[in-house]
Order: sequence, then C-alpha cells, then structure tokens
Amino acid sequence: MQKLIVGLEERSYPIFIGSNLLGCAELLLPYLTAGRAAVVTNTTVAPLYLESLRAKLHDHGVETIPVILPDGEQYKNSETLGAIYNALLSSRCERNTPLIALGGGVIGDMTGYAAATYLRGVPFIQIPTTLLAQVDSSVGGKTGINHPLGKNMIGAFYQPKAVLADIATLDTLADKELRAGIAEVIKYGLIRDLPFFEWLEQNVEKLLAKDGDALQYAVLRSCQNKSEVVAADERENGERALLNLGHTFGHAIETGMGYGTWLHGEAVAAGTIMAADLSCRLGWLRKEDVERIICLFKRVNLPVSAPAMGVEKFMQLMGLDKKMVNGKIRFVLLKRIGCAVVSGDVDPELLRQTLVLNSARG
Repeated sequence: MQKLIVGLEERSYPIFIGSNLLGCAELLLPYLTAGRAAVVTNTTVAPLYLESLRAKLHDHGVETIPVILPDGEQYKNSETLGAIYNALLSSRCERNTPLIALGGGVIGDMTGYAAATYLRGVPFIQIPTTLLAQVDSSVGGKTGINHPLGKNMIGAFYQPKAVLADIATLDTLADKELRAGIAEVIKYGLIRDLPFFEWLEQNVEKLLAKDGDALQYAVLRSCQNKSEVVAADERENGERALLNLGHTFGHAIETGMGYGTWLHGEAVAAGTIMAADLSCRLGWLRKEDVERIICLFKRVNLPVSAPAMGVEKFMQLMGLDKKMVNGKIRFVLLKRIGCAVVSGDVDPELLRQTLVLNSARG
C-alpha cells in the first residue's frame, strides 16, 4: 500500500492506494468514531462490494446504513440527491454520521454534495471503484450534480476525510469504463508531467490489460499530480483550472448528447483532441505533437472526434460552462506536451475551424 497526503493544513487528508484495501477496514476507523455510517452506492457496485464492506465495518463495531441508487450519469440530479437526503433523515443520521461513497465519479460527486449540505455539513469518505474516480473525481473536493442546462453547475467544494483507492476493484470494471478512466490519466501527462506521458506511451497496453502494478503506478502518479495542484489552489482560482483540459469541449458534448450517452472520459478524450487542435492553430503546439496525442488516444480506443452537433449548438453549450469569466469562454490549452495554460482570448474564427474539423474527423 502507498499513502499520499493532500496538504490542506487542518483539512489535510490521506489517499490510500493499493490492492485489496476494502479488506483493511481499520484504515477507515479513525474517521468512523461515531460507530455509525451511511454507505452510498449504486445498483452495479452494491452486489460486488457493499456487503463485504459492511461486514468488515461491523466486525469493528461500525453500524452501516446502505443507500443504493440507480447507476448512470443521467441520475446525477436533484431527484437522486433527494433520495440520499430521504435515507439520511429516515435513519436519523446526525452531524457525526459520516457518508461513505462507494462507487465511481457519479456516486462520489453526489455523496460529497449530500455531505456538504446535509445538516450543513457531515464528514464523508471516498472509496472510488472506477479508474476515473480513483485518479480524478475522488480527490480534490469537487462535489455536485448536473442540471439539464449544464454539467456540474450545482455543487460545492467539500473535502473528504480520506480516500481509499483499491486497485483490485478495477478487476470488475468494464473495459469501456477503464478506457474512459485512462483519458483522465493521460490528462496529467499533457498538462504538467511529460515523463508520465512518455511512460504512458510505453505502458498503455498494460493498463488496458489491467496489469496491477501498472494500474497502481498510474493511480499513484495521477494522484500525486492532482494533490499537488489542489494543495496549491483548492478553489480553482488559478493553477487548478489546468485540470480541466478537454472539459470545456467535453462537458458540451455530454450536455448536448444527453447525460449518459457518452461517458465522461470519452467526452474528455474528444475534447482534449479539440483543445490540442486549437492550441496548434494558435501557433503553440506542433502538428506532430497533435498527431502524437491523437495516436495515444486511438491506442486506447477512445474517441478522437466530437459528435456532429453543429457549430452553433457547440458554441451555445460552451457558453454555459461554469468557467466563463466576463462573458468569455476560458479554454485550457497546450503550449507543448507537459505544459498547459488557461486562455480566454481565442480568435472565434480559429475556434470555429476547430469545431468544424473535429466534428468531421474519423
């Protein structure tokens, strides 16, 4: 097992990374002092891991309240959030009753937001069971739900007490979900870690084959990158915005296609290629580097082009992005592989060219 610390002074917390950590309930006991916790999960993850986790916690004297939600991005909404509140209220959960998020990014985001708002704030713990959640959404305290007009537009910054990333849970992960998670792993190499990007070029087939050592290294390196950024800029006033590479385009795809039609990582992959193309049009990124990035995403069998939604619809949806400042869309772009910047000054014609080309690329 490896342990990282997200350094946020009195709100610092550990990330435990290793195989078969669900069997090590003692790691969570310091955060379960009330002897009671609610476990929020979904209909896919519950049959796999819920009862074993509850049994382990019961062995240590912790009573658990299961909250099982439907699975899918389309359920990341106020109605499902209300179901969490209903379960907590019905069970008379108090301010010292932690919420445990057992699942992927949707479960983590919604559980975190419920924790931030129930009784004005209760503790919560992240146990991410997808690669995307382990390397990205479980770390950093971004919580929230979607709105029909925009993804993640309602939420709060609310840090967990601990993150338990059990690499063994990825054994049951569908290949499509695994590939979606790799999109977020590649992101770290592109924005700030060229040696990691080069490692991915050499080892991506190991990740696709679910090689345990390779997966643990990728999760560790990704979490190291994210924890450093979060510690420096918790509320996204500066450097943390770089973690949104591909997300302005990607969120537009998810919203425009209907939540759940494209996986988040798939939309981010297509959005990253669009950001690379725009970076090249601005004279920053070399054409051969754009092709290098496309090649890696293709090896993972991730989308390298956006769905044909139309330029005007794309522009309209990006205009709803929460990173808008003074009416301008802000994009995370690449100066080179391993170096990203945030820019709100993009020539509209160059942006239009990117949208036209990437909707047509096969």
